[in-house]
Amino acid sequence: MKAETLPAAAMERADAMGTLPALRPLRRLVSLLSRIALWISGAGLVLMTGVVFWQVIGRYVLNSSPSWTEPFSLLLMSWFILLGAAVGVRERDHLGFEIGLHYAPPPVRRGMEIATNVLVMGFGCAMAVYGWDLAMGTWSAKMAGIDLPQGVDYLPLVGGGALIALFSLEKLIEDLAGVEEPAVPLHAEHPID
Repeated sequence: MKAETLPAAAMERADAMGTLPALRPLRRLVSLLSRIALWISGAGLVLMTGVVFWQVIGRYVLNSSPSWTEPFSLLLMSWFILLGAAVGVRERDHLGFEIGLHYAPPPVRRGMEIATNVLVMGFGCAMAVYGWDLAMGTWSAKMAGIDLPQGVDYLPLVGGGALIALFSLEKLIEDLAGVEEPAVPLHAEHPID
């Protein structure tokens, strides 16, 4: 995205990040992971649409519904939802109480943002850890309709949870380092860097 298309608040934030050289490698890595997750989510959505289309053709045109389409489309949906949710955490587009942030004085707003980042990071870590436990605990069983281990169903929790935790860590470090977050605009466009 070109600098002139960014809103003024986003440009100020980008300038502030430039003054923290220690955060540049983390920001580059997280930005790359965010873009990859977003592209995988988009590709997964398109692929799932094709798989469901094939299922409809198989069921109503060929009169022989393929058994692999439903579990495969659910697996794809799990991946694109959780990867997309992680990107939403990074872009601060997740569900929140923005009106409270908007009207809170700056020190209270900062405390609320730090607490939010810590809680979301803990939630992401819990998703990754317990998702891994579920995956390993069910790995020996086979999925119905598809010749994959049942544990594969839980790997999106691991990937999405790890990214949610990493993206929250980035925001937490920014908040603790004092990178000023502009006042939350209730009507502004949220660019993806």
